[in-house]
Amino acid sequence: MDGTKIVIPDLSVICDKSGFHENKYVGVPSLIIEIISPSNQSHDLVVKLNLYMQYGVKEYWIVNPLLNTIQVYVLDENNKFKLHDVAKDKGSIKSTIINKFIVDIEKVFS
Repeated sequence: MDGTKIVIPDLSVICDKSGFHENKYVGVPSLIIEIISPSNQSHDLVVKLNLYMQYGVKEYWIVNPLLNTIQVYVLDENNKFKLHDVAKDKGSIKSTIINKFIVDIEKVFS
């Protein structure tokens, strides 16, 4: 991300090693996961979603412990986030870009 907008996600997955320089990473993560709390809900659902979409994050997960949901947004061919999957309370959800990355919903919220 450029110098004017720096955000720190709760969790990010970086697949492109070329962005590592000394003790920092300069670039866009492939996958970002944010955990919603009442104090940051609108920031994560609107501001960060739009910022991540603008910079080309391929996949954005929103974990909402208040609703026991995980939403997965995937960047489409028009560089817009589309809701790919939603899971609530049980079942599993998987990444579209990281092979075999599957999350058990019950384990996340237990």
